[in-house]
Amino acid sequence: MRIVTIMSKSTSPAEHAGQTNNTTETADLAFLLRAMHANLSLFDRLQPDQLMAAVKDANRQIARLQALQLHCIAGMRRRRSDPHELACELAIALHITDTRAGTMIAAAEALSQRLPRTFRLMDQGKFDLYRAMKVTDGTSQLSDRHARMVDCLLEHRLEDKNPTQVRKATAYAATKIDPDGAMNRLAQRKAERRVVLQHQSEGISRLCVDNASADKAAAAYLRVDKIARSLKTGDEKRTLDQLRADVAIDLLLSGKGGVPEQTEVYLYVDLKTYLGLNDNPAELAGHGHIPAELARHIATGPDTIVRRVITDPLTGQVIEVGKFRYRPSIDVEEFVRVRDRECRQPGCPRPAQNCLTEPTGPDSADADSTLSYCLRHRRLKNRADWSYEVMQDGKLIVTTPTGEKAESAPPPLHDPQPTPDQPEEERLGA
Repeated sequence: MRIVTIMSKSTSPAEHAGQTNNTTETADLAFLLRAMHANLSLFDRLQPDQLMAAVKDANRQIARLQALQLHCIAGMRRRRSDPHELACELAIALHITDTRAGTMIAAAEALSQRLPRTFRLMDQGKFDLYRAMKVTDGTSQLSDRHARMVDCLLEHRLEDKNPTQVRKATAYAATKIDPDGAMNRLAQRKAERRVVLQHQSEGISRLCVDNASADKAAAAYLRVDKIARSLKTGDEKRTLDQLRADVAIDLLLSGKGGVPEQTEVYLYVDLKTYLGLNDNPAELAGHGHIPAELARHIATGPDTIVRRVITDPLTGQVIEVGKFRYRPSIDVEEFVRVRDRECRQPGCPRPAQNCLTEPTGPDSADADSTLSYCLRHRRLKNRADWSYEVMQDGKLIVTTPTGEKAESAPPPLHDPQPTPDQPEEERLGA
């Protein structure tokens, strides 16, 4: 794996609550919401049984609000021909990812059209969204008629079940209602197999294979486990879990001991951190911030290519990228990808090196008006009911069909330096 390291170098209600008695009487939820803002010590005065009753009541109200939200989403879906476009719009409005928004849209459609009884349980506050999605997932491959039959069969069997029990009950009901379609559903699930990368915090990520054939998945695990156990000698300090993880990654990167595949990722680290003079966090494009020690380990690897980036000392924005191996015709594209780091659609985490660059003005060589977009959002920006406006400072303003606005700007490589006339509280980051 080749790492491109980018180094920057800049030139009351509360009183009433205290009178509650020791009975199991439920504290009024509306009162608790009002009192919570007046005096948080209220919750120290309530008895455990009252607190638990409030927790349960809050959960019922949350379920009802989730149902209301899904009713609204289902109504919007009936007015939108493209669910992917609606997902992008919903992601901006709710500050969530496109994937999460798409999941909510699919759940709203299924519950409103195919699973009305399960939806009614949510309306009544008896069933929350997380458990309801176990039902929508478990019936997604069924016909509408069979899904409604499963919905009817499960109506009185779900309220007291946890998510795992709901998933199992739904799978059993689906097989019972449509046994002949079980193999078709298996084939459909296998057709949806995919590799998923989920970035987490502090330089850690989760890599998994979804919907793999059970026999192949088991065989792959046994191979990894066998190799890991063979490495567990007396001098080996790693646990079996750690060995299995290391073996799996090694197999993916090098196959059967051959030359690893060459891939490219961008690591942004300032010069002083690279030299060990400070421990400022670095940034791995598409992942986020990682500790300085991990950044230095990556940056000093044998396959790492170090490139110089010059930034504006006042703003931290990229103004020049070192050139030594790229053709002049793609200098602008390379500059834009380094500057943007990720897709410029607000909230999209796709790394810029996996995106396309697209000018918004007549001059394709103008880097200021050229932005990085992943394939999905490049298509979206060309829709007539979406507005994409690039300001002179490079800020992108996106307006959705319902009037929601969101902004994105290239993130600075370092904190902007204060100007002499800047107020002290601003210079201190207040």
